[in-house]
Amino acid sequence: MVGKQDNNYDLYFKKMAIPRFVVEADDKGAYTVIDANDLGLKYFDLSGKQVIGKEISSFMDKEMALHFKQSFEVCYARGTSVTIQALPGVPGTVRVYGFYVSPIKDENGKIKCLDIIGQLDMADQSILQRERDDAISLMSSIFDVSEIGIVVTDNAGRIVRVNDGFIRAYGWSRDELINADVISLVTPDERELVRHNHEEFIRTGVRSSGELKLIRKNGSVANALFTTATIELSQKRRFQVTTIMDITLRKRMEETLRIAKDEADAANRAKSTFLANMSHELRTPMNAIIGFSEMMIKQTFGPLGHEKYSEYITDVHSSAQHLLEIINEVLDMSKIEAGRIELDESQMDVGDMLRSVTRMLASRAFASDVKMEVRTPDDLPDIFADPRLMRQIFINLITNAVKFSNAGGQIEMDVCMLEDGRMQITIADEGVGIAKEKIKRAMEPFGQVSDTHENIGNQGTGLGLPLAKAMVELHDGLMRLESDVGQGTTVFVTIPSYRIIERQRRKESKDKLAGTAE
Repeated sequence: MVGKQDNNYDLYFKKMAIPRFVVEADDKGAYTVIDANDLGLKYFDLSGKQVIGKEISSFMDKEMALHFKQSFEVCYARGTSVTIQALPGVPGTVRVYGFYVSPIKDENGKIKCLDIIGQLDMADQSILQRERDDAISLMSSIFDVSEIGIVVTDNAGRIVRVNDGFIRAYGWSRDELINADVISLVTPDERELVRHNHEEFIRTGVRSSGELKLIRKNGSVANALFTTATIELSQKRRFQVTTIMDITLRKRMEETLRIAKDEADAANRAKSTFLANMSHELRTPMNAIIGFSEMMIKQTFGPLGHEKYSEYITDVHSSAQHLLEIINEVLDMSKIEAGRIELDESQMDVGDMLRSVTRMLASRAFASDVKMEVRTPDDLPDIFADPRLMRQIFINLITNAVKFSNAGGQIEMDVCMLEDGRMQITIADEGVGIAKEKIKRAMEPFGQVSDTHENIGNQGTGLGLPLAKAMVELHDGLMRLESDVGQGTTVFVTIPSYRIIERQRRKESKDKLAGTAE
């Protein structure tokens, strides 16, 4: 009888088709396995000697042992069965979804041990199937409702599926497309390349993108942006999924903008060439007018006669000089716009240059009753720049300051070094100023902004500030204005730090020059 019971025990417990083990608790809260069936041992990937009679912490990792202990304590406390979820990462090959933990009680209702039975993943297969079906349904919906065209082709290049977005965009019916060769949708000049790329992408699985030209049902040609990806299904069947976005309108806009830009560039080049040629042509007779008028003012070959002639010839000379200044400004601006000005750089003293320019403009300032003052620090370093252009920059800026200053006003020029190593030159006047909203316009070529009655006669070409700004930027510098009507104007010119020649180098250069002179 006993032998028969042992056989039944082996049959029903040891060989049952689910993992199972029995644990017993001691007074200290330790849980020892008193029995385990074959699948239970296989779940832990251990032998009976390593599990049976062992406290669970001795063969389980810390996280799993804690997980089981907490469940066992709940079961003991409630006296009823509990369900727990299995933790991932178990070393064995048996996979379970969770465990039933049931108390085994004696005739007095006291819990003697716990019976733990694993839940195999059988029931989970239906859940996976439902999730798989939902995923397929979702992807199918995305495929159908997408406004971007999607075409699926097999390894031979035949279309096996196409979405509604492609049909709406290009006019073909689904029946006309299914089983058609994909290259039949491409313009003849691109078919060989499309065929080669399709075979290559299917073979290697490489993703790609680019542009192609597609033929619509009505015969028109559309520009399209495509991306491709290769997918492999069962039995190693490969398909190419291509998304297609129509960019015909964008290409037309790009072409229109390109043509407009080319026309604008051509017009700008023609304008610059015309201005340069015109300026050169006008310079020669203007120089002659100035030269001959100077001779007449000096009465080189004798008196003119009537005093009115002297007055008129002075006006002719002044007007010719003014016109020559305008011509020179136009010529300089046309050269800068055409990129035909190259810097002829050398070491120069900014303070000496500013004082030289103020001396040159002193008579003009005196005539306008305007005082000028230059302030520079004793240890001001030199800069490496084009002396002619730097001189022209400050001739333009100081001339502007004098031109728009009020009688009795003052122009102050300050030079200082900034903390970041750059040099800043400031020219501040007390003149009529510029409205804040017009400063940007004042910095544009021909952008005259002074509209006060007393300065109407002072307006020139409107190139003084733009020329100065362009020449500063040729040196990688910055120029900005601060101004308001009736508040005067302050111009800030900043020279980049890499153009600053260190004081030591300057001293060595001067010492060397002094030694040569001795």
